[in-house]
Amino acid sequence: MGHLAFGLDTLCDQAGKRELGYREFLLEALQTEWQGRHQRGTESRPAMARYPCVKTLEQFDMSFQPSIDKKVIRELSGLGFVEMAENIILLGPPGAGKTHLAIALG
Repeated sequence: MGHLAFGLDTLCDQAGKRELGYREFLLEALQTEWQGRHQRGTESRPAMARYPCVKTLEQFDMSFQPSIDKKVIRELSGLGFVEMAENIILLGPPGAGKTHLAIALG
C-alpha cells in the first residue's frame, strides 16, 4: 500500500475535518491506493511493451493511405477485439502504416 502510505497524513487530516466515519475513511483510503496503482500501471505499460516510439491514431495521416477503411480503424480503436480475445492482422506493403497503427492501437 505504498500509494496510501505516501498520502496518508493528508487523507487523515481531510477525514478529520470532514468528520468521516470509519467506513467512509476506509473507502477513501482504498480509492487512493487504487488510483495510485492505476496511474502507475498506465504509465509503465507502454514501457513494458517496448514500443519503438510513441504513435497515436490522431497522428496517422489517413489521406496518405486512402486504401485504409476509416470505419474499420474507428471500430478497432474501440478495442472490442481485446474484450473478445481476438487478434487483428495488419497486411500491406512496406510504408503503408501498419507499424504506426499497431503501436497506436497498443
